[in-house]
Formats: sequence, C-alpha cells, structure tokens
Amino acid sequence: MFIYVARHAWAGERGDPSWPDDSLRELTPEGIARYDKVVQTLAKRGFAPARIATSPYVRCRQTAEVIAKRIPGDPPIVELEDLEPGSYLKPVIEWTNAQGGVDVCWVGHSPDVERFAAALIGDSSARIRFAKGAVAAIEFDEEVFAGGGELYWLATAKSLGL
Repeated sequence: MFIYVARHAWAGERGDPSWPDDSLRELTPEGIARYDKVVQTLAKRGFAPARIATSPYVRCRQTAEVIAKRIPGDPPIVELEDLEPGSYLKPVIEWTNAQGGVDVCWVGHSPDVERFAAALIGDSSARIRFAKGAVAAIEFDEEVFAGGGELYWLATAKSLGL
C-alpha cells in the first residue's frame, strides 16, 4: 500500500494583500497547468491513489482536484482539518487506516508534509525538502504507522523535467 504525500501546487504569494485570509489563497493558472502535467506524468508511472485527503485550504483543495481529474477511477476527495498548517500526524494516520488498506494521497502544507514524510519512514529528524507540487510515495506492508514506511520515490516538477 502507498501513502502519497503531496505539497500543494504553486499558489499566489504568501502575504499578498489580495489574500488577507491565507486559507483562501488560490493556485495560480500557471500553477494549475504545471501541476496538471506533473500528475499526468506520475499517473503514467503508477501514481493512482484511491482516495485523496486534503487540507481545507483552497490551494490544497485545488491541488487535490487536479489529482482527482487525472487519476483513473475518480478518487473521492475528503477535506481533513487535520491537514491544515501546524497539524499532527496521528489523526491523519488514523483516518488512513480506516480506509481499508487502499492507496491514499494526503495534500498539505510545508513544513508539515516534510515532517510527516520523515516520521513515516522512521526518521523524524530527517530533512526532506518538498518543493511546491512535490509528491512522495511511501510504501507500507499493511497498517500505516510512524516509522513503518519506506520512501519509494519523491518527485518534483523539476525532477520530471516540467
């Protein structure tokens, strides 16, 4: 089983006065187009979550929608407050384990996605850099738990040549 950990795609600049409520900051049109190419490329290589959990922040929801649009099977999207900035890993793991062993994708924010990925592979002190739009595939034998996963791959738009 895979847990895909995704950082939201390219959004408007943090602190832009156009977005006084940061939770409403949207992806840029260029960010959507670039991320669409990222997901298409990854889907050709096996990226296929059956469910997507996302932070309720607009930029994460939009990122999840790009994933769902390009993945076969029309995976459902669930908003989890537990993926908002400053979140904790335990409730996200509990939600994941309740999904019946299917591959899932978590869409969240930096630095949380970096912390989550490091903890899942068993090294909470590891520094894993997630560029905007990056996706990591972490493999588990069965139940998901901190330290039980193996980093299978980490892809960025740049590493994919996009």
